[in-house]
This record gives sequence, structure tokens and C-alpha cells, in this order.
Amino acid sequence: MVATEGMYTGQFIYCGKKATLSVGNVLPLRQVPEGTIVCNVEARPGDRGQFARGSGCFAVVIAHDEDKGTTRIRLPSGGKKTVPSDVRAQIGVVAGGGRTDKPLLKAGRAYHKYAVKRNCWPKIRGVAKNPVEHPFGGGNHQHIGRPSTVSKERPAGRKVGLIGARRTGRLRG
Repeated sequence: MVATEGMYTGQFIYCGKKATLSVGNVLPLRQVPEGTIVCNVEARPGDRGQFARGSGCFAVVIAHDEDKGTTRIRLPSGGKKTVPSDVRAQIGVVAGGGRTDKPLLKAGRAYHKYAVKRNCWPKIRGVAKNPVEHPFGGGNHQHIGRPSTVSKERPAGRKVGLIGARRTGRLRG
């Protein structure tokens, strides 16, 4: 269950095939008419929602296939997916849309944003490190000093840069 736009504190949420088609309610896709905006859609019945869960995301029910028992939905990426008609979906758009429009402005906000997620910030370039920390580190100038392409068969630790590259450089033409 995710918060959808238009939900409020104390609102009753109804789940099941007899629930009304209103924002926040959870229905099987076969009960949802075509063109309806849904979110938190299951991939398999009972998995509690896999698709269209990010802030401001939604999926659109495109078509129902009664014979096969499947429903086609358009995902936030623009791709189309066929899922069983008995999977459940929440009606409406996920709350928090436009969250990324506001700039972070300072390092402290970025620090706290990523501290709750995973250790992926700050991203330090390999050439800015010491040779004990990265294959591209060290030297009297910040340069790689060897080709940045590397074979897929190289051991972990050396496999940095453009791994198993078929081509490098700008895409031209």
C-alpha cells in the first residue's frame, strides 16, 4: 500500500473486487475499466505490488483480454506489459510527484538523502584516489595512464572503467 494523491488522514480504504473505483482503493485489474490510472500494480497475484511505485508514478490500463485472462498496462517508462487480470492495483497516482524538481542546493542535503538509501555518495573519481585504492589512482597528474577499456575476464578489483567495451568514443552519425 502506497500513499496516493488525494488520500487523507482517516480515509477508509477498501480492498477487493467489490470496492468502488475511487482514489486509494485496491481492486483486481479485471474490475478496472480501460484508461484508468492505477499505481502499485502486482506482477503476480498476491505479491503486494511491483510496478509504478515511485513518487508521482502511475500506470494506465490499456486493454483487457477476457479469453486469456490478461490485462495490458502502460508503465511509467512508456513500455507496455501484459499481466494476469487477477493482479491487484491501487487507483490513482503515487503521492510526492515533482519531488526531484527542487534542487538539493547543498552537500548536507545530498548527504542525508543518500545516507538513508545506500552508500553511493559522494562519487569520487578513480584518478583522484591513491594507487592503493583504485587502478586509475596515483601519478603526478590526474590521468588514467593506461587504456580505460578492460576485458570481461579480468579479476575483480582491476575490472574498472569501460568493461568489455565493443567500441569507445562519441556516438557519431
